[in-house]
Amino acid sequence: MKSKFNGLTSKQVKVLREKYGLNELVKQEKPSPFKKFIGIFKEPMFLLLVITATLYFILGEPKEAFIMLVFVVAVASITFIQEWKTETSMNALKDLTSPKVNVLRDGKEVVIKSCELVPGDIIFLSEGERIPADCLVLEASNFCVDESILTGESEHVIKLSKEECEESQDHWKKYVLYAGTLAIFGKCTGKVKLTGVETEYGKIGKAISETKEESTPLQKKIGILVKNLAIAAVVLCSLVVVASYIYNRDILKSLLSGISLAMAVIPEEFPVVLTVFLSMGAYRLAKKNTLMRKVSAVETLGSTTILCVDKTGTITQNKMKVKNIYANGKVINSKDMDDKHISDLFVLSCEREPYDPMEKAIVEIGCLNSNIKDLYTYELSGKIAFNSKTKRMANIYTKENRYYVAAKGSPETIIPICNLNNDEVKELEKIIDDMAAKGLRVLAFADTLSDDINEELDEYSLQFRGLVGLQDPPKDGIKEAINTCKKAGIRVVMITGDYSKTAMAIGEEIGLEFANKSITGDNINEMEDSELCKAVNNCDVFSRVIPEHKMKIVKALKKNGEIVAMTGDGVNDAPALKNADIGIAMGKSGTQVAREAAHMILMDDNFTTIVNSVEDGRRVFDNIRKAIVYIMIVHIPIAAIALFAPIFNLPQLLLPMHIMFLELIIDPTCSIVFEGEEAEPHIMEQPPRSPSESLLTKGLTRKVLLQGTTMFLGSFLPFHLLVDSGYGVEYSRSFALVALIVANVTLVLVNRSNTKYLSSAFKEKGNKIRGIVNGIAVGILLCIVYIPFLQSLFKTQGLEFNMLVIAAAIGFSSTAWWEIIKVIKNRKTSF
Repeated sequence: MKSKFNGLTSKQVKVLREKYGLNELVKQEKPSPFKKFIGIFKEPMFLLLVITATLYFILGEPKEAFIMLVFVVAVASITFIQEWKTETSMNALKDLTSPKVNVLRDGKEVVIKSCELVPGDIIFLSEGERIPADCLVLEASNFCVDESILTGESEHVIKLSKEECEESQDHWKKYVLYAGTLAIFGKCTGKVKLTGVETEYGKIGKAISETKEESTPLQKKIGILVKNLAIAAVVLCSLVVVASYIYNRDILKSLLSGISLAMAVIPEEFPVVLTVFLSMGAYRLAKKNTLMRKVSAVETLGSTTILCVDKTGTITQNKMKVKNIYANGKVINSKDMDDKHISDLFVLSCEREPYDPMEKAIVEIGCLNSNIKDLYTYELSGKIAFNSKTKRMANIYTKENRYYVAAKGSPETIIPICNLNNDEVKELEKIIDDMAAKGLRVLAFADTLSDDINEELDEYSLQFRGLVGLQDPPKDGIKEAINTCKKAGIRVVMITGDYSKTAMAIGEEIGLEFANKSITGDNINEMEDSELCKAVNNCDVFSRVIPEHKMKIVKALKKNGEIVAMTGDGVNDAPALKNADIGIAMGKSGTQVAREAAHMILMDDNFTTIVNSVEDGRRVFDNIRKAIVYIMIVHIPIAAIALFAPIFNLPQLLLPMHIMFLELIIDPTCSIVFEGEEAEPHIMEQPPRSPSESLLTKGLTRKVLLQGTTMFLGSFLPFHLLVDSGYGVEYSRSFALVALIVANVTLVLVNRSNTKYLSSAFKEKGNKIRGIVNGIAVGILLCIVYIPFLQSLFKTQGLEFNMLVIAAAIGFSSTAWWEIIKVIKNRKTSF
């Protein structure tokens, strides 16, 4: 449909963009790749590397110094690429979740990001949207705005065009829309007047921008762990420097030994792992119709114990169909409806261009016996808008010099204001219960002729005309998804505005645990907070609720210690979404305000997608834990070797360049290989993880110590034995390095899964990067041991084939033994 307003052309937009810039209240600088790369060198690890290279130059070993600097650049590049890729992923997510606006450009109505608006743009606004800039009202249809964020006044403001407004000296004009304010209802066409910092919102220093992320519990735990290990590194480094100096009286070599230990102990991979895993987890979820507005929500997803979901559109298809009609004293099938008067009432009680699926279904049935064109010739003289508290509405038409009132609403709000006696009411209640027990949503219809237009529906003398039972069937796969939640220890709670028996019937059909009773909004109003906390423990169906009841339900569940995920789509759902541990906004039907308040946005409004997202959240946390366990394990042999070599008066097994070689293996392994691992087969058959659970449980700590110790023994003892037997240091070092690297490769394959065995790794096709990284590690190891130039740099010597096989076998055995533990654990689980 062609607009009567003239929007800007692309050329005009380009000129205005250059003049006014983007519509941003906070100017955000694009990150500089160079600055980001240089910033990496502030990390302690890289400072240690530079110091080490300097010491090599002082010792007169420029080759070693050069190779250290090469390692510095290599590790810095890996870190930079990982962080840059992560930031790119997050910028892509921000683009997806940034506010959008309908605008007239080049004569067509298009959707753009609100930051792209320029003065002069024609925009179209509707209920639930944030006003993106200061605009002049061109045309408004019952458009009401909440300006309290600017004015402090709680009363909503009806907006009009300048021609419709009286002259006023007030600062806040009725014909101006102000950036940051909220559209409550109605529609409006506006012309952008001011953008960015020039708006009233910008002038008073407010800013609409991404909320700064606070450290998550997981980030705090990792921060504490890194801090403690850094302190340990300083202490041990000092001890090694002192012990080494006592033996060799060479301060420079003693410093090299101490630095080697410090490099071995500091787990600089931890922060990178957390950032990469959470960000890539959010990016993977985005590809599956789930946008994470806050990356930290990926972590919380895995702890969810309660899913509070809307019935309509989330659990059900939101495709209404009239199944039964009660009229003229009998219940009939919708196809058998032949009463024209009631058919007219069906059509006239609905909007003329209905967008609600329920009204569409009612109008469709009404049109079977009525001529819709004739009915729409009646003049609409008034309207009693639907109210979430009264749950009823009416359209008022001029008919035969009187006013015809066509009303509909929930039976409990329509029947009491109709001319019915007690017996008739009881009979209707029985019919309503019978319809609701079949899972039908029931609406009551009434009408009357009046000489006057009244403000409230109960001021009319209404005549009851009939009931309509509408069916909104559950979506495919809902029952299976709820069964998956049950196995995962997650309770599903259904919240709806429907009649209680209708809600209970749907609840039983989809398999909710406590669907045999329902708590209504009226019940919630009568309950004390403590009573509601008890009641929510054994009820999964909440009916006849309004948005403010949702907030109470969320708070009661959280007081009981539950981790609550909550769905919502309307303006009034925003407080409940904000207060839930995971607020989930509907991407299709949700308002912009709901999306802004939520932690994640469901792009397909599908319950199954929520369940899949929970599984992904669990996978992300599980893989973070695997990566951290891996880092802790591999740092034990590296640190222990650096510590025990001077204690036993042995030559250095691992020089700084060897440690850097190991870091080149560890970095991509922990942050790329483990991130890409598939979820464990049983991950949705375990109870939710407690948020207070420590990062390293007692079981995992034992695993770290045991595997780390055997890796250390598998490389250090052969080195010790070979040196004592008269073999050269270079030869012994090569043997130990082969054992250590093979042990590392085997460790990755063993620890990639807690249930799958080592043999299955060679059959899987999913994680190709695992094979690539491990293959590169083994390839570089062989080069270091057998290529003469690299031998001189890494102080190694070639091994005979049989010694190479023995070293590889020792390395393999030092970590593969954990497979026996897996077999024992899996057998215990199966019994």
